[in-house]
Order: sequence, then C-alpha cells, then structure tokens
Amino acid sequence: MNLTNNVKMFIQPAERTKGVQEYYFSRKQKDLDAVSAERASKGLGPLINLGIGAPDGYPPQAAIDALIRTAQAKDSHKYQNYKGLPALRQAFADWYARYYGVTLNPNGGIQPLVGSKEGILLISLAFVNPGEKILVPDPGYPTYSSSAQLAGAEIVTYDLKAENGWFPDFDALESMDLQGVKIMWVNYPNMPTGACATPELYQRLVDFALKHKILLVNDNPYSFILTEKPISILAAEGAWECCLELNSLSKAHNMSGWRLGMVAGDPAMVNEILKVKSQMDSGMFKAMQIAAIGALSEGPEWFEALNAEYRRRRVVAGRIFDALGVAYNPDSTGLFLWGKVSRPVVRQAHQPEMTVGEQLSEAILHGTGVFITPGFVFGKNGSDYVRISLCAPVPTLEEGLGRIKEFLGNC
Repeated sequence: MNLTNNVKMFIQPAERTKGVQEYYFSRKQKDLDAVSAERASKGLGPLINLGIGAPDGYPPQAAIDALIRTAQAKDSHKYQNYKGLPALRQAFADWYARYYGVTLNPNGGIQPLVGSKEGILLISLAFVNPGEKILVPDPGYPTYSSSAQLAGAEIVTYDLKAENGWFPDFDALESMDLQGVKIMWVNYPNMPTGACATPELYQRLVDFALKHKILLVNDNPYSFILTEKPISILAAEGAWECCLELNSLSKAHNMSGWRLGMVAGDPAMVNEILKVKSQMDSGMFKAMQIAAIGALSEGPEWFEALNAEYRRRRVVAGRIFDALGVAYNPDSTGLFLWGKVSRPVVRQAHQPEMTVGEQLSEAILHGTGVFITPGFVFGKNGSDYVRISLCAPVPTLEEGLGRIKEFLGNC
C-alpha cells in the first residue's frame, strides 16, 4: 500500500474544525526548528526564543515536595472526584480571600481545571448554542476565537486600542448589534498588551454585561505579574449575577506544564461547566491536587521575589525595543512587553503579504536567531506590533540584544 501525506482524507472532518487552524506557536515551531538547525550547521549560537510565555523559573518547593510525597501513596492512583478535592477547592477559596479580597464558595463555586485554557472551551460549550455570538477582544488570546468556532458560535470582535489604554470603548460597544451575544471575553492584565485593569473598569464591564444579559468571563492568569495588587472582577458589584473568572498557577507559580487552573463564579453556572467537563475526563491526579494546595499556600514573599526578577527582565526587553526603534510602555504588566513598530528599521524586500510586525519579526529571526512574536497573531489591531516574552533570564535577553545590535549595525 502506498501511503502519502497528501492523500485526501476518506472521512471528512467536522464543519466546526474548518475555520480553526493549528495554534500559531505550534505551526511556527517548524520554522524555528529549521533556523535552529541552520545556525547549528554554521557554528552559530543557539536560537533564542522570546515568543511564548512559558515561565522558566522553578515552582514552589512546597508543591514539588507534596507531589513526590503524595505520588508515593497507594490511594493516590485511583479516579478522583470530578469536582476536585474539597481541600483544593478550599485552598483556592483561601487564596482568593487572602490576595483578591473575594469570598468564593468552595462547595460548588469553584471548579479545578487542567489549566485555565481548558476552561475557555468548556465555558463556550456549556453556554453557547450554535449561531449565538461571542464578543472577543482584538487584540486578544487566539483561543477565545477558536473555542467559539468549535462551539459553532459567531465571533464578534471588539476593539482594544492604544489610545484607549487598551480598554474597551464602551460607546463603540453600545453602538454594536448585540442581539444574540451570549459571552464576552475580557483579560486583564491583558495579553498581549500588558494593560492592567482597574476596579472602575471591572465595574463598568459588569454593568454593561448586566444591562445586555451577557455572560462576562474574565481570564485572569497574569494578575500577580508586575502588578501592585491582584484584583478580581468578582469583587465588582453585581458580578455574581453575570461573571465567571478563570485563573491558574501557570504564570504566578512557574507551573505552566503542570496544567493547574480553576474557574469560579455562582455555583449554578459552575455546575453547567462541570456537566461538560465530566464527559471529558475522570478527575485530576490526586498528587497534582495536593501539590497545588502547597503552591497556593505561598506568602507574599514568593510574589515579591518573582516580580523582582521580571522587573529586571523587563528592563532588558525594553532595551531590545529601544534598539529596534519600537515604542512600548516600560511599566507594562504581565509576562510580555508589547511594542509598536513605528518605522522601518531593517532594509529588506517589501513583503506585502506580511504585516509590519511580522516583517520585523522574520527579519530578526533569520538575521540573528532571535524570535519575537509578531502582533498579527492576536488580531488586526496587533498588525503593527511585536511582543517579547519575559520568560528568559537576563543573560539570554542580553545575548539577544547583542545579536540584534550587531545585525542592525550591518544592515
């Protein structure tokens, strides 16, 4: 039998998958691998990937110790409760009370997740009927759109722009056709722009959602990173009637690969998510849940040390943007620095099929072996932007800066 990768599939995929592409960073990895191999063949330094936001720091020791200890216990290897251990739900509730000043209900108002990313699709499946609409920010996390497509929903984008501080334009929102809108996604501290929410913004969003009977979902995994104080949309008046909030240990606890997250809100809404989730898995590994409890017990000193390191990295990332002539906010929050490409800095053939940000990203990648993310990935409002991840140590960022300066000097 002759098998090739180009044979048309005998069984056609579902319609819901036709508008969904492989995640950008997964697709891009092939190109990064090729650049890495080429550099190795020439004896050049390794690829420096300043793209994806995967924390490189060590998780809390309490989490690692708890994982090892619990994994050795015989009863840890059974199916677990779909709702998660009561002790884990209580740990999430204590975490919110301690840092966000919000009281969560651990008996139905919290659902542990395999990372908050899982929750994005679960919420879409639980609350949206085919043909209903989902409000998605532009720029924004691509999974908001892909999950909407998989749920058969219509995507309606709303603009986030620099002139509004990357906050929604409520006048523009009110002028939109909101008939059939079921969910609105918000995300602060914002990825990719680094904008940080205020209690006033959250209250205005909640008021808007209540007025239009929209489920407002705040994706909140960056709330501890380079912020003065983490805040939750669930603190806003009326939020419990219309809001859910996603959170995770990925960013603030250096545990992205552990896939530990949660969704919180009114128990009736959380139960709808459980209906879907319970069809997809059989509970989280007990040792992981106990490890999460250990991580959630960390005190303020953990976050102070974490942010001291990210502040150092943000300074060097800013120097990279300075070298490239890219405008940015030096007080940006979250795991990234977001900058506007305001003028051509690299002489190259015009590539009309690429956005300005992508042209700069590609020129730097192939000229220096340093990858920075082009902003088009996050929507049309990101076309003139690029993003640097702070998930690389200072020496690596400085090495990238040196390569870029040398490259620009030779252009």
